[in-house]
Amino acid sequence: MPLSVRWRTDSRSVDVVVIGAGQAGLSAGYHLQRRGFVPADRSTAGDRTYVMLDGEDGPGGAWRHRWESLTMSTVNGIFGLPGVPVPEVDPALPSREVLPAYFADYEERFSLGVRRPVWVRQVRRTPDRRDGTGDGRLVVVTTRSDGAGDDDEVWHARFVINATGTWTRPFWPHYPGREDFRGRHVHVHDYVRAEEFAGQRVVVVGSGISATQLLEEISRVADTFWVTRREIEWATGPPPENFSAAISAVAERTAMGLAPESVIRVTGMYRTPWIDRAEARGALVRHPMFTRIEPDGVRMPDGTLEPADAILWATGFRPAVSHLAPLGLRTPAGGIRVVDGRALDEPRLFLIGYGPSQSTVGANRAGRDAVRAITTEI
Repeated sequence: MPLSVRWRTDSRSVDVVVIGAGQAGLSAGYHLQRRGFVPADRSTAGDRTYVMLDGEDGPGGAWRHRWESLTMSTVNGIFGLPGVPVPEVDPALPSREVLPAYFADYEERFSLGVRRPVWVRQVRRTPDRRDGTGDGRLVVVTTRSDGAGDDDEVWHARFVINATGTWTRPFWPHYPGREDFRGRHVHVHDYVRAEEFAGQRVVVVGSGISATQLLEEISRVADTFWVTRREIEWATGPPPENFSAAISAVAERTAMGLAPESVIRVTGMYRTPWIDRAEARGALVRHPMFTRIEPDGVRMPDGTLEPADAILWATGFRPAVSHLAPLGLRTPAGGIRVVDGRALDEPRLFLIGYGPSQSTVGANRAGRDAVRAITTEI
């Protein structure tokens, strides 16, 4: 496992702060080292420096928390970290075991010096240098996310690479009556295994990959009822035919400051083995979204009540960027204006794994491109 880094309680200056050590963050760390940057705790005078901060207790990012049955054969489009391919393993192994171990080996192999568990409380600007009180850097204020110690740690950075992903911000749509439901609400974020729903009636909400995977899985042990806001339009042809166009469409949204849209949603849904299995079992029957939630179930548009013991919300995630709020970058449309990974309204900030770079291959490229841009300015 990677060596732990001793916690400090002082204010320090570095060239680059990387927030997050998932796929995008590790890519940035790799490319920083390739460009001659050195972890702050191992630097000497004259070195270009960086520090990588991660809120998890160990390596692996969001993969540490995926559900038990998500195996290496069913994960969607895993792309290796730069310089080291994903190891060949038994496809039946859980991704939550294989990928954190792969990330841990990667951190150790390249001595990335990830500091954890560290929660970034805020990123803000220093006062303008014209008044003589600022240093022209961004200020990153952190605290230990395990509660050990009360002191904040402050980093002054010439650039910040934000790679915090979405896993910590599950999206719960609001529907009337939610609080009155006598059953159980579960988001994909907290799902563990199908057996916890054995013998129950489960309403599955959502139209994405997670929704259909878990619909198929839960339908083996429970009575499922699948609802989506829109009709499902199954995409045809190989996914690469639509991928470039999808990336461009998502990039256009982020450049305008619109809320990021997933690449998968733009490319469309493709038939998969689990979808075929669900259909063969009679579970792949889409119903329109309910209008409200009642104590014993959900009320449908035609007025009928569908009973339910649990509602599984496979309704996605939102970018985890609340710590960037002091920068005032959010537009009235709900997003941050980003082009080629760089915040248009704060050019010292890069957001990777955001918008068009949400995929694993996109995150790798975004880490590389952010470091390349930074290197030309330091």
